[in-house]
Amino acid sequence: MFRPFILTIVAFIGIGAGQRPTAAQSLLEWQELPALPNELGVAGAFTGVSHDALIVAGGANFPRPVWEADKQWTNAIHVLTRTDNRYVWHDGGELPRRIAYGASVTTPHGVLCIGGCDAERTYADVFLLRWTDDGIECVECAPFPHPVAYAQAVVVGSKVYLACGQTGLDLASATNEMWVLEMMPNVPPTQWKWHELAPLPGVARAFNLVAAQHDGFYDGIYVIGGRSAVENETKFLADTWEYRPTTGDWVQRRQAPRVMMAGEAIGMGQSHLLILGAADDSHWGEAEELKDLHPGFPKEAWAYHTITDTWTRAGKTPENLVTTSAVRWDNAVVIPTGEVRPRVRSPKIWLVTLVATSSGFGWINYGVLFAYLLAMVGIGVYFTRRNKNTDDYFRGGKQIPWWAAGCSIFATMLSSLTFTGLPSKAFAQDWVYAIGNLTIPLVAILAVYVALPFYRRIDATSAYEYLQMRFGRPVRLLASMSFVLFHLFRMAVVMSLTALALAVATPLSPSQSVLLMGVLSIAYCTLGGIEAVIWTDTIQTFVLLGGAFLAVGLLLLGVDGGMSGFWEITQQSQKFNYANWHHDISSAQVALWVIIAGAVGQNVASYTADQAVVQRYVTTPTEQLAARSIWLSALLTIPATILFFLIGTALFAFYSSHPEKLDPTITTDQIFPLFIAREIPVGLAGLIVAGVFAAAQSTVSTSMNSSATTIIVDFLRPLDLCTTEGGYLWAARACTLIIGTVGTMLGLMFVHPDIRSLFDAFIMILGLFMGMLGGLFLLGALTRRANQWGAMVGAIAGTLSMLVIWRYTPVNGYFYPAASVSICFVMGYLASFLRGGQPRDLAGLTIYESTPAPARDEKVTL
Repeated sequence: MFRPFILTIVAFIGIGAGQRPTAAQSLLEWQELPALPNELGVAGAFTGVSHDALIVAGGANFPRPVWEADKQWTNAIHVLTRTDNRYVWHDGGELPRRIAYGASVTTPHGVLCIGGCDAERTYADVFLLRWTDDGIECVECAPFPHPVAYAQAVVVGSKVYLACGQTGLDLASATNEMWVLEMMPNVPPTQWKWHELAPLPGVARAFNLVAAQHDGFYDGIYVIGGRSAVENETKFLADTWEYRPTTGDWVQRRQAPRVMMAGEAIGMGQSHLLILGAADDSHWGEAEELKDLHPGFPKEAWAYHTITDTWTRAGKTPENLVTTSAVRWDNAVVIPTGEVRPRVRSPKIWLVTLVATSSGFGWINYGVLFAYLLAMVGIGVYFTRRNKNTDDYFRGGKQIPWWAAGCSIFATMLSSLTFTGLPSKAFAQDWVYAIGNLTIPLVAILAVYVALPFYRRIDATSAYEYLQMRFGRPVRLLASMSFVLFHLFRMAVVMSLTALALAVATPLSPSQSVLLMGVLSIAYCTLGGIEAVIWTDTIQTFVLLGGAFLAVGLLLLGVDGGMSGFWEITQQSQKFNYANWHHDISSAQVALWVIIAGAVGQNVASYTADQAVVQRYVTTPTEQLAARSIWLSALLTIPATILFFLIGTALFAFYSSHPEKLDPTITTDQIFPLFIAREIPVGLAGLIVAGVFAAAQSTVSTSMNSSATTIIVDFLRPLDLCTTEGGYLWAARACTLIIGTVGTMLGLMFVHPDIRSLFDAFIMILGLFMGMLGGLFLLGALTRRANQWGAMVGAIAGTLSMLVIWRYTPVNGYFYPAASVSICFVMGYLASFLRGGQPRDLAGLTIYESTPAPARDEKVTL
C-alpha cells in the first residue's frame, strides 16, 4: 500500500525522482595546456608541483620512426609556470642521470622523486626537486631501502606511502611491499627514515595505481590493479585494496570493472577516487603486429566511491595517457604527457577539473520555502504586542503550554545537526552514534528530579542565578560569559555548515543561505521574544519530522529491489552496526563506552546548565507541566533518532544502487541535500529544504534569545543600568539584535567546505566550552564541600584541560563533553577540599537540603 501511495503523489506533482541530470554525465572538463617542449613527449617522468610550478623531469620515449628505434631515456627538466592563467615553459636544467619510471609525489618540501630505472638497472635514489627564483634545486634524501621502479606513491599529511613496484628490470621482481617515509620538518632529508609496513595481501605487482582518500571512518591508501608475473606468465589485475594507516590493516574492496594498470588515480572531494587514465589487457601482445594500427588505451575515466564501495564511469577522455601521474594543482588535476599507445608518447598536458551539476530549484520550490520563512517572521510580529516586560520577553509570562515547550526543547537540542549531520553520519558510517541520542531519556531523569526543582525553586530567568547562590557572583559571571561565547560559535557553526549543505539543494550560495537564516531569525526573535521562538520551534518540529518521513519513503522507492534490496545492501555493509566493543578511546570507529560516556556528558551539560534549555523550564505555569515538557522532548528523540539514522542508511542503499548519481564535488554532509535537489519532486523538495532551514533557525533563534537573556539578567540588571522595565525590554531586543548580527557575521566567516563532518565539529565545540557548565552544576548540586575557590579552579582546569586534549592527544572528539564535565567536577572538588573552609548556607542549594533557597534579590556574600 505504501509504494502506490507515494507513486501517486509523485505522479500528481508531475516531476518525479530520477528525471534530473546526473553528475556522471558531465563529470570532468578537460583543458589542453601548452604542450611539453619535447615534441616526442615522455613516459614515466617525475612530476609534481613546487612553488606553484609544474615540474616534469626525466622520462623515456622512442625517436621517430618509433618502430625502428630503441627506447631512449632523458634527464631534461621542464617547468611550467602560470601568471593570470598564462602558462609558460622554462628550462629547468638536468637530472643527475637519465632516468624514468620512478614514483613521484608533491609534498610541502618539493617534488619527492623515488627510484626509477634506465636500460641497464633500477635505482634506489630519492631526491627532492624544488622550483626557486634561481631555478631547480635538487636535494638528496634518504635512499629507498632497495631499488624500485614502476611503483606509485601518495602523500598523506607528513608521510609518503609507496606501494609495490619491481626491484629489477623484469616483472618477475615485482613486490607486494608497502613502505612509509615520514618527512620531519626539522630534520635533514638525508636523515628521514623509511619504514616497512604490512605487505599487501594480494599478489606481488607493478604498474599498480595508488591514491589516498577517506572511507567514512579512516584515511585510506588505495592500491588498484597493475600486473604481475605468475609462473612466467603476465597476470592482469583489477583488484582493489585499502590500507588504513591508523590501524595498519588491509581491507579488500570491490574489484574494478576492468583491468587497470599503469594509470593515474587521485582522490577528489571527500570520498571519491578518479581514474583518469589506465591501460587494460586488450590488444596485449599485439603491439608488434598492429604497430601504428594499435587503437591505444581506452579513452574512458572511472570513479570509485570509497563509502559505498562502488565503481561508475566518469565520462570519455580526449586522450588516455598512461605511465604518468595525476598531479593536483590547486583545485584541478594535471595529467602531464605520457604514453598513448605502445612506443608512442604524447607531449600534451591536460588540466582536468570537476564539473558540478546543478538543478534549477524552480518557482514552486521557492514559493514553498519563502511561504514558510515569511510565516516564521509573521509569528514574530504577532507576539511583539504581547511582550510588556522582560518576564514576557524571556519567559513568556510563564504561560507557555507544556507540549509547546517540549517541542521547543526538542528542536533546540537536535537542530540542523539532525537533518543533515545525522543522515550523513549514518551514510558514511553506521548506527553507533544513535546510541548517544538514546541516552537522552536517561538524562531526563536528572533534569526532572534534580535540575528542574532547583530552577523553579529560585524562580530563575537565567540558569546561572543558581551558580551565584551556590558559589558567588564571580562563578555566575564566568559561566554566563562562557555560555554566550559558546552560543555565538554555535550559531556560526550551525548556520555555516547548514548553508554548505543547502548549497547543493538550492541555487543559493553558502553566504546567501547564512544571511537568509540569520536575518530572518533576527527578525522574528528580536520582535517576538521567547514566545516567538517556542512557537516557531513547535512548527519547525512538525516540518522537520514530516520532511524526514517523506524523504525515507522516496529513498526506499529508489533503491534497486525496494525493501528487499535495501535490506540486502545494508546487511552486506553492516550499516546497522550499533556498537563497537573495543576499548580504544581514539578510534574513528567509536567504542560503545565512549559513545555512552560522551553522550551522557553532552546531555547532562545541556539539560542542567545550558540556558537555551533551562530557560524553557520556567516558561510553563507549574513545575509539573515543565516536567512534562522535558519528558516530551526526551521521548521525541527516540523516533527522531531512528528516523534520521534511517535516512542516512537509506541514502547509502540508494547511492549504492545508483553510484552514477553521486557527485564528487560535494562533501559528505551534502549527501542528503544532493538527494533533495536531484531526486525529490518539485514542491516536496521545497518543503524538505524548508525543514532544513527550520532545523537551523530553531537553533539560531534559541541561541539569540537565551544569550540576550543571560546578558540582561546576569550582567545588566545587577548594575541597575536601566531605570524602567520598558528600558530593560528595549535593551533585551537590542541585545538579541546584536547577538544575532555577530553570530551571522561569524557564520559568514566560518563557511568552509573542508570540514568533513558538521556533527563531529559541533560535538567538539560543545565539549570544549559547554562541558564545564555541566560540571559546575553537578559540583554545586551533588556536593556540600565545594566552594567558590574550588568552582573557579574546576572551571578553569576543565577548560584548559580540554584545550590540551584537543590539541595534543588523539582522543576522539565525542568523548570531550564527558571529559570536560568530569575534569571540572573532580578538580573543583579537590580544590575545595584542599582549600578548606566551610561553605556558606546551603539551604535548598544541594540535593541534600530541601529547605527553600534564598530569594532571588537577596544580596550574596562573596
